[in-house]
Amino acid sequence: MSEKIVIDGPNKAQGGGMQGDDHHGHHDAHHDHHHEQHFITKYIFSQDHKIIAKQFLITGIIWAIIGALFSVFFRLQLGFPNETFPIMEKFLGEWAKGGKLNPEFYYALVTMHGTILVFFVLTAGLSGTFANLLIPLQIGARDMASPFMNMLSYWFFFIASVFMFVSLFVQTGPASGGWTTYPPLSALKEASLGSGVGMDLWLISMALFVVSSLLGGLNYISTILNMRTKGMSMTRMPLTIWALFFTAVLGVLSFPVLLSGFVLLIFDRNFGTSFYLSEIFIGGKALPHIGGSAILYQHLFWFLGHPEVYIIMLPGMGMASEVLACHSRKPIFGYFAMIISLIGITVLAFLVWAHHMFVTGMSPFLGSIFVLLTLLIAVPSAVKVFNWLTTIWRGNIKFTPPMMFALGFVSLFISGGLTGIFLGNSALDIHLHDTYFVVAHFHIVMGVSAFFGMFAGIYHWFPKMFGRYMNNTLAYFHFFLTFAGAYLIFWPMHYEGIAGMPRRYYDYSSWESFKQFDSLNQFISIVVIIVFFAQLLFVVNFFVSIFRGRKLTGPNPWNATTLEWTTPITPGHGNWPGEIPEVHRWAYDYKDDGNGGDFIPQTVPVKAGEETH
Repeated sequence: MSEKIVIDGPNKAQGGGMQGDDHHGHHDAHHDHHHEQHFITKYIFSQDHKIIAKQFLITGIIWAIIGALFSVFFRLQLGFPNETFPIMEKFLGEWAKGGKLNPEFYYALVTMHGTILVFFVLTAGLSGTFANLLIPLQIGARDMASPFMNMLSYWFFFIASVFMFVSLFVQTGPASGGWTTYPPLSALKEASLGSGVGMDLWLISMALFVVSSLLGGLNYISTILNMRTKGMSMTRMPLTIWALFFTAVLGVLSFPVLLSGFVLLIFDRNFGTSFYLSEIFIGGKALPHIGGSAILYQHLFWFLGHPEVYIIMLPGMGMASEVLACHSRKPIFGYFAMIISLIGITVLAFLVWAHHMFVTGMSPFLGSIFVLLTLLIAVPSAVKVFNWLTTIWRGNIKFTPPMMFALGFVSLFISGGLTGIFLGNSALDIHLHDTYFVVAHFHIVMGVSAFFGMFAGIYHWFPKMFGRYMNNTLAYFHFFLTFAGAYLIFWPMHYEGIAGMPRRYYDYSSWESFKQFDSLNQFISIVVIIVFFAQLLFVVNFFVSIFRGRKLTGPNPWNATTLEWTTPITPGHGNWPGEIPEVHRWAYDYKDDGNGGDFIPQTVPVKAGEETH
């Protein structure tokens, strides 16, 4: 199943933990096949972690275009509620007859936009890509602990994608219960058109997606704990690996709870149970449901929902740390503080879910506990921000595309995080809940800033993935349009939210109190369209650069210290053609190497009298 690689030297075995014991020799045995791989086994059903990373990335990019296009459609409706757009009819058919969006379909678009971008792009696309690409390369492993399980993880995600894609074309339309799919709207097929077959397909797709996430997460944890090369102690790992490790831990502990919530919802919809349903009347007729609670679903959903925020954010944090250190030519400031703050975020992420539920009739006493815990999670986040700013302080900053996106990530994380402190306070949240203030907050911090972390990672590791550079000019256009656009879209929404403008409404023009925002909504919608086209610039740059980009001349284009840059320009299956390198120092030795250079790779032995981390 894998390409031939030559293994020489006595230490051919993959290291077990930090010792590099020879009892893992069997791990390399499967790399010694002499046959050439078929296209299908090499690129489609591949067990090479680098190919699987590319599969996740390209699938994620396709979904991102679809999810972003949906937001353009419903923004046209919100900005210009009385206009018609014939182009919408071309894309959406009968759901936009005469170029006017059907009110039933509006909520379906919002639902699919949220689901696709949160789960399929920022969870699977981000973690799936970078955990697969970087974990074996940065810890010195030939591949994942279980390459087969890794392949299954992608294919479960792919099948989930197929179900979700099919749901877009069913006659009654895709799921339209919001990306949170709260019952009773999602639990009763009679409730709306989007609660029919589309919702069943949505639930099947999400259940398969959870399986994919669990297979991947368990693999990532096992690989990091067991497959590190000789000398690669936990405290020598790059922060990216630490971040991906805790991301996997969060996913493995919280996704099963979401799955249980979905299973109960499937039972309520199809098997006559009432876990979430109680005393409901439709058209004056009482339904035979009693004893359930819709609040139970909220608890199950948000127990995943808030860790999910950090499942999306942590990989971006790890990659930003790496990119900022590398492109400012300085060691990361406060390495251990960064690890402790990651642990703090991971623990607290499980203890704050009920801040989404302050308005559900929760006990004020219980609410005050969740307020305290929510405000507490700002502390490790602030530690990270301080350390990033201190890392680049007085550094020799190179404003490369990855660096620009990493700086953008920090900016958006700060500004989006600050508004989270408002919402974490229950006295304020009761007034701001379900307004545009919430939309603005979570889009800046969890949507756009996570995307900036992802873009920083793609521009930084693209040369490692494809052996070519992306076009810098297009990259700068992409950055400035997206950065300015993100603030111009979401910053004004805070004002709309403070004025009490509710989210999820189809048409605001009927309300006298919201007419003052007509021109602002138009402005936001126009900027959304511009930012959408800026993302297409990135897509063109990405796919053209794979085949036509400037070729690398050496294996380490950024003069980085970490192990992935010690492999050949395009590493084969097995990553290193000979012995796996041994690690002698931490990942951030950006200092004078004594020969006129400003960095020392992890593989360089420590000299006598040299200060080490």
